[in-house]
Amino acid sequence: GKIAMMNLIQIEQHQGWAEIILDRPARRNALTPALAAQMTTAIEGLSKSAEVAAIVLRGADHCFCSGIDLKALQSNDDPGSEDGVWHPEPIRALHLALYRCPKPLICALEKYAINAGAALVFACDLVVSGTSAFLQVGEIQQGSDIPMNAAWLRLKASEQTLARLALLGDRVGAAELEKNGLVQAVVPDDQVLTAARAWAARLASFPVGASDVIIE
Repeated sequence: GKIAMMNLIQIEQHQGWAEIILDRPARRNALTPALAAQMTTAIEGLSKSAEVAAIVLRGADHCFCSGIDLKALQSNDDPGSEDGVWHPEPIRALHLALYRCPKPLICALEKYAINAGAALVFACDLVVSGTSAFLQVGEIQQGSDIPMNAAWLRLKASEQTLARLALLGDRVGAAELEKNGLVQAVVPDDQVLTAARAWAARLASFPVGASDVIIE
């Protein structure tokens, strides 16, 4: 049964739009299969709602996502899942849900998005970044592959940008991300949420269903 189900995300409904918050602040919102599964359920639910014109994606405590929870992965532990064991499938399923989501996804990039966290940024349609925020596709340093980052970047960026991010594996700051078209706005760190929410409210102000038609 569903023992020890934890809320690893929060969903906030606003007037005409919604917000999904990765809510593991003690682990810098690191991704686990259980968190991914909860996000998938949230995205699929919000996708069906005529009242939702856009979805803002952010991390609790003004930090987006530190990537896969390596501590949990190494101990094969998935706190919050049904059997407590790490199964990789829900993370792939989350990306399919993000890909199929008919609602515009707006990322509030605060502090950083690392490795699997970066892939969640690339999954979004619009990204607002804080001035001091950075993104890192650092898997090359561990010799790991980057299936999700590569898939999104092939859709959204040039080969040169993909190579620059994935081969150097370093921290890439907001200004460079904006120059490469990976973020659409850079604002002071304390205004990221305000800006992302303003975009969501703008989308909510258009005729019902208008944003779904554009994204399809």
